[in-house]
Amino acid sequence: MSLNPTIAAVTDRIMERSASARGTYLSRMSAAAAEGPRRAHLTCGNQAHAYAAMDDKDTLTDERSANIGIITAYNDMLSAHQPFETYPNLIRDAARAAGGTAQVAGGVPAMCDGVTQGQTGMELSLFSRDVIAMSAAVGLSHNTYDAAMYLGVCDKIVPGLIIAAATFGYIPGVFVPAGPMTSGLPNDEKAKIRQEFAKGNIDRAELMKGEMASYHGPGTCTFYGTANSNQMLMEFMGLHLPGASFVNPDNPLRDALTTAATERALAMTALGNQFTPVSDVLDEKAFVNGLVGLMATGGSTNLVLHLPAMARAAGVILDLQDFADISSIVPLMAKVYPNGLADVNHFHAAGGLGYMIGNLIDAGLLHDDVKTAAGSGLSLYSQEPKLKDGRVVYEPGPSEPHNTKILRPASDPFHPSGGLAQLEGNLGRAVIKVSAVKPEHHVIEAPVRIFHDQHDVKKAFQANEFTSDTIVVVRYQGPKSNGMPELHSLTPTLAVLQDRGLKVALVTDGRMSGASGKVPAAIHLCPEAADGGAIALLRDGDILRLDATTGSLTCLADLTERTPATADLAPNGNGVGRELFELFRQNAGLASDGACALQ
Repeated sequence: MSLNPTIAAVTDRIMERSASARGTYLSRMSAAAAEGPRRAHLTCGNQAHAYAAMDDKDTLTDERSANIGIITAYNDMLSAHQPFETYPNLIRDAARAAGGTAQVAGGVPAMCDGVTQGQTGMELSLFSRDVIAMSAAVGLSHNTYDAAMYLGVCDKIVPGLIIAAATFGYIPGVFVPAGPMTSGLPNDEKAKIRQEFAKGNIDRAELMKGEMASYHGPGTCTFYGTANSNQMLMEFMGLHLPGASFVNPDNPLRDALTTAATERALAMTALGNQFTPVSDVLDEKAFVNGLVGLMATGGSTNLVLHLPAMARAAGVILDLQDFADISSIVPLMAKVYPNGLADVNHFHAAGGLGYMIGNLIDAGLLHDDVKTAAGSGLSLYSQEPKLKDGRVVYEPGPSEPHNTKILRPASDPFHPSGGLAQLEGNLGRAVIKVSAVKPEHHVIEAPVRIFHDQHDVKKAFQANEFTSDTIVVVRYQGPKSNGMPELHSLTPTLAVLQDRGLKVALVTDGRMSGASGKVPAAIHLCPEAADGGAIALLRDGDILRLDATTGSLTCLADLTERTPATADLAPNGNGVGRELFELFRQNAGLASDGACALQ
């Protein structure tokens, strides 16, 4: 089928908008690649330092053999990254067997938003993306690597690694996942337990029992939040091997895929005849494919922040209108919690990303003519990996979904659009995810109640202060204010109010979790309050109208003569490491541009 005209038009628009930045980027990458293998430019003393502790000195000094730099986000506090502990040895062994070498170039921090949710540490979370990019750059700056392998999964880690991979785009790169944990307590049961705790009907011990039954082993959390949206993105953009995202850590196929990724990294270097630098993979079409994947799966709103930042690192300029236009024509093909009852393991078993990619290509909604870590053509990602005699082989993926309650074809979707909309009005620009919001909640017009701290919302709820339809405004939550922490802990509270029959919504210059649920939330409002945004002009009782059907967010009061409210941001500058991030807060860009302090 020919390419959908909206996909073609958005792609052309992005190319035109990005022409200057992309041209400059590609010129820099081409000049760096023309210098040849990195190690050839090091002195003997430089190289001796780099190889001193290695057993592969002879191979490393042979400039005809490729050397892989491993960037790892391993720690054993974060369940999704705990399996990475064993990957370096596996990669080194695989590289030796293929005639190459591999070294751990460096580690990057990997914080868990699940641990810091609602805590002070969350104020470092968004900017950890920038730190990850810089940390990876430090590791790769030793200039001894012909390719890189990036070990990372979760929320800010993959976007930070993409920014680094694009910056070092003159060498090939392969992203290597660790897979999701096996299924535990069903996510809908976990959500009910959280709501019962919010109502005061169960104690902390019962809440803990439920949480531990849900998060119970190595691997990514099984709901479809930011971490698993990242994994989807890496396949849709061609940076994983096909089918790599959702294989569990204890599955023998997992290690075989990592071995295969190592072999591909070696094959793609400039020393061979399949040279595929990251700069060739991360082009405008790849980012459009990523946007399509985000909409078709009902993915994380956090990717609306990360994708523009990732794209800018590769000279590609994305705009919120690109998200909205693609969302309007890409059908929602998956129902994975919080958009449904299934988790990512069930989704993978139903046909998963391989089925979706093949079906979307057939529907004319994806660019197939792209370069990937697996070779040319995104259709390679419609294949399914199998383990035979200890090695990965690829077979045709399913032509039909195995469970239509979880996965459907583009011709018969759960919803005709992707469920992500841009909101515009006299308060600025925001985004809303409505894939899990019932249609009767897509429009709300109600008085506002204003807060400057998410914890005060919960206090007001506990004091039974919400007795009528209300739009909760939580402002001074943007990157310049306090680092833009997720406000996910508000979800159970607002859900209880909605279940009581009230019409409620959230409006904020902050962000919600990638697992944002059934309550309408206008998030990432920009300009933010601390950057002169009109949200700072709102007062308690003002009537707001949030209309996800028309894409509007409007205050019905006259704001022209008002003085902005101020907030005491001094406490945000110290404690739990916040002192070290002042420069990031000062230099953060607009949320619509990715809220990046590096660009």
